[in-house]
Amino acid sequence: MPKRNATAAVIGAGDFIGSEIARKFAAEGFSIFAGRRNGDKLAPLVKDIEAAGGEIHARSLDARKEEEVISFLNDADAHAPLEVCIFNVGANVNFPILDTTERVFRKVWEMACYSGFLAGREAARLMLARGGGKIFFTGATASLRGGSGFAAFASAKFGLRAVAQAMARELGPKNIHVAHLIIDSGVDTEWVRQRRLEALGPNALDNPDLLMPPSAVADSYWQLYQQPKSAWTFEMEIRPFGEKW
Repeated sequence: MPKRNATAAVIGAGDFIGSEIARKFAAEGFSIFAGRRNGDKLAPLVKDIEAAGGEIHARSLDARKEEEVISFLNDADAHAPLEVCIFNVGANVNFPILDTTERVFRKVWEMACYSGFLAGREAARLMLARGGGKIFFTGATASLRGGSGFAAFASAKFGLRAVAQAMARELGPKNIHVAHLIIDSGVDTEWVRQRRLEALGPNALDNPDLLMPPSAVADSYWQLYQQPKSAWTFEMEIRPFGEKW
């Protein structure tokens, strides 16, 4: 495995997309700093990456808390220069508008938008000092379309997209690639499978081409990372070939 003197930070290193992103960048030689609310749940990811010869530092991280985000990214950068920061916090909830409480709306915004702002700002601070880097944000169908029951989630994802777009315009000329990856699909996780079965019935999983493997998302982030400065993408939309859109 080629070793790099560089760190990739994954904020929101969950069991599926986030973990696959960490595995991919570890396989490409990056030191990984992985953070999620309950750091103990990162144990399987640590085991996998270390067994493959990679390096990972796993932390408990509440991405809504400014001081924790600052500490996490500063530690990552102190270990080896922070070259990539990927914000992958979820917060996907569905409630009818009358059942959407103030607490739900605010919490979803904090998780999916405010924490993305914190991560992006602090990553930019470190990268500007060094003259370059990559900051990537995970979006969703809700980044572009407010579906029924998704008032809280879509408003937060719309906001995150706006944060990313503003950052891309400001930081691109300063050699920092900011990109927003829209996953216009259900991702193949147990939670999504159960939701599809509940909503669509026992045949909902018959077509395997309608759910996106988490590894495909990680590969798309790697494609963004590899883009030359002369052809940077701000926004990439990905969906399985069987998805209607």
